[in-house]
Amino acid sequence: MGRTDQAGVSLRIVIERPVIGVLHSLQGKDDLPLDPKASIGGEALVFDVPIHVAPGPKFFGEQVRREGPVRRFIYIRVGQLAGDPASPWSRRIKIDIHDIENALLDCAMKGDAVIETTIDGTGADGTPACATVRPLARRIAPR
Repeated sequence: MGRTDQAGVSLRIVIERPVIGVLHSLQGKDDLPLDPKASIGGEALVFDVPIHVAPGPKFFGEQVRREGPVRRFIYIRVGQLAGDPASPWSRRIKIDIHDIENALLDCAMKGDAVIETTIDGTGADGTPACATVRPLARRIAPR
C-alpha cells in the first residue's frame, strides 16, 4: 500500500489528572522519549501525534505501535522511561487507536480538526497510570 492510499490525521492525547511533577513523553520508533513534559500544578498534559490512516482502517506513523494484525496504539512513557532517572516510576501508558470510530476518522480526514482522546493520568492507587488506559472521552476538536 502506497502513501497515496493514506490520509494524514492528527491525534491529540490529553492526560487529565497527571501526577504532579512526574515526567511524561511520547515514545518514538527508536524508543527514546519525545516531547517530555510534567504537570506543575495539576494541569492536563497534551501531546499531538500525527498519524496516517489507510483504508481498513489501518494506522501508521512514527509513534504508532502494533500488536497482532489489528491492534494499534500509542505509548506514553512515564517517569524514568520519559527521561527522569530520579523518578520512582518506570512505566508506559498504552492508548489504543485501532478502535477509533469511523465517523471521527472521516471528520478528521475531511477538515481542519483533531481527534482528541482524553485519559486519566492517575491510577486508582494514586500513582501514575500505566498499562492499557481506556479513554474517558474521544471527540473531534479544533486544531
